Amino acid sequence: MKTSRRDFLKNSSLALGAGLVAPALLPASSGAEESGQDQPHPEQTRKGDMLYRTLGRTGQQVSLVGLGGFHIGKQPDEADSIRIIRTAIDRGITFLDNSWDYNQGASEIRMGKALRDGYRDKAFLMTKIDGRTKQAAAQQIEESLQRLQTDRLDLLQHHEVIRMEDPDQIFDENGAMAAFLEAKQAGKLRFIGFTGHKDPAVHLRMLEVAGQHGFQFDTVQMPLNLMDAHFRSFRHQVVPAALKEGIGVLGMKSMGDGLLLKSNTVSPIECLHYAMHLPVSVVITGIDSMQILDQAFEAVRTYEPFNSEQLATLLAKTRQAAASGKFELYKTSNKFDSTAQNPRYLGYPQSA
Repeated sequence: MKTSRRDFLKNSSLALGAGLVAPALLPASSGAEESGQDQPHPEQTRKGDMLYRTLGRTGQQVSLVGLGGFHIGKQPDEADSIRIIRTAIDRGITFLDNSWDYNQGASEIRMGKALRDGYRDKAFLMTKIDGRTKQAAAQQIEESLQRLQTDRLDLLQHHEVIRMEDPDQIFDENGAMAAFLEAKQAGKLRFIGFTGHKDPAVHLRMLEVAGQHGFQFDTVQMPLNLMDAHFRSFRHQVVPAALKEGIGVLGMKSMGDGLLLKSNTVSPIECLHYAMHLPVSVVITGIDSMQILDQAFEAVRTYEPFNSEQLATLLAKTRQAAASGKFELYKTSNKFDSTAQNPRYLGYPQSA
């Protein structure tokens, strides 16, 4: 029986995760896939210094650049974090990313303070929770709402779906999804999504299990960058599946938390431009200073879609460096797995 390209990629990803095949054995991507010609980009408009795209089938217009929540909790002075957030919103960034576990809650607390004085109404606010049980998820949702000083979230996502068992736990009768749906019915959130950074096969499993339960996500978040294009690629395996269902794609780790830059193959602007070129609704990027905020706006100002030759040249820069995944440690190690380092976040008694 002939195996389709998509099935081959999926099976190869599973084998990669088990260490059975080498990344070099994966088939090279076609120019049509990389150019996005086989997948329409979200509708896009420009207002002032920012581009805005439609968030999947939600119909919501959100800023192409999303302000990453993890980095916003790192400034020694809380006032600097607040200033960065408010300046970003004033200049046109509407999509705000956060998580219940970022910097032990400091990221949400600082963002909540920044969203006072009318700023909340200017933002599309997203956060994530780690709990896999209904009880843990419900508690974390309430804590996030309190920290963010709001009674509603525009988007809530299941965080760190990085294990094959995560989808089944989330969709269990007493799993986290039950808490999400109750919170949505109560008006505490508008849209539901999930995130992960480990392996495309886990994302595909999450979409499969959701379908089995008659549920369709509004968003999905994943690493999308110039290394991912060559290694265990979310772009090639998950993005098409998400777009087929009308799910808004949120790209993260455009620079791999700085790891891509350490390869000395590409610049920050090239990394951002590649992510923007993909059929994503938002490129979430860490902004921890006014200088980095300016860099993000410069990337938007100078962004133009690549033609096939330009894209091939850019991808060629990272092909060799990407082969082993050494610059994508979020895929190949547990360095970025907060729930592995803090299993109590999942909410199970045995991991408390």
